[in-house]
Amino acid sequence: MASHGNGQPGAGQGLIVSFGEMLIDFVPTVSGVSLAEAPGFLKAPGGAPANVAIAVTRLGGRSAFVGKLGDDEFGHMLAGILKQNGVNGDGINFDQGARTALAFVTLRADGEREFMFYRNPSADMLLKPEELNLELIRSGKVFHYGSISLIVEPCRSAHLKAMQVARDAGALLSYDPNLRLPLWPSPEYAREQIMSIWDKADLIKVSDVELEFLTGSDKIDDESAMSLWHPNLKLLLVTLGENGCRYYTKNFHGAVDAFHVNTVDTTGAGDSFVGALLCNIVDDHSILEDEGRLRKVLKFANACGAITTTKKGAIPALPAEADALSLIGGAN
Repeated sequence: MASHGNGQPGAGQGLIVSFGEMLIDFVPTVSGVSLAEAPGFLKAPGGAPANVAIAVTRLGGRSAFVGKLGDDEFGHMLAGILKQNGVNGDGINFDQGARTALAFVTLRADGEREFMFYRNPSADMLLKPEELNLELIRSGKVFHYGSISLIVEPCRSAHLKAMQVARDAGALLSYDPNLRLPLWPSPEYAREQIMSIWDKADLIKVSDVELEFLTGSDKIDDESAMSLWHPNLKLLLVTLGENGCRYYTKNFHGAVDAFHVNTVDTTGAGDSFVGALLCNIVDDHSILEDEGRLRKVLKFANACGAITTTKKGAIPALPAEADALSLIGGAN
């Protein structure tokens, strides 16, 4: 792991491959109004796996994105944004027949979001197993994914194949379910599919809301979190927004406090957290077994997540390493 003289973690140079959807969020020009009341919308590139890939490069790490976009202006715009941000695009496919996915997002007055999706079907759902760039996937040290790619075929089969290829090549498997209930046929099906690949992951990150959804309990405590533990898991993380995060491994567990900032928009905060974590462990997975070093990395990841909430949109708000170090330094 690249470490700074001040003992702070730094980005490794192993490749992090992020798999799944990239889309355009249409965000109202005014906060705290419904979609119907919004006077206008700004287009903001998004999609959790793409955000993670860019979070990694912004912090000085190396990443690639694997997924499918529409062969349309929006799709080429998104591919261009990945390229501008230094993300390897050799795993991007374009679909001639389907559009790039769109989401209309309302920002409530408290910075939380509501979604309305246009995907019937969108290009990301049509990625086929035979379209995967297996060479790229095999070259990754970490393979990161969500659950939106599990909703429908053929993308679901592509997701399962990509995971298997990455695992066979020795990659660390990182899973952030990133629950978006409106996209699933039913909550029961969402829970079943999200859990169907649970025991394959080495590292899992869930939010407090996802923890409640997956366990069916309204308690966000150690017992509830540990009910999601599986024997092959190396690290389970529960993010708690302004309350920081909790971490669980085979041998230890604990909590790391959040940084308090002026939150404008929570979009991308979890992706920023994940990107920061992954690029700090990609070259040295033993950090997951060393509580002292892991806590430092999680503090850095919390700082990255916090900074992301201080600006509108996900990608423009993703921090550079210096931003995070400065927030950590200022809080000490």
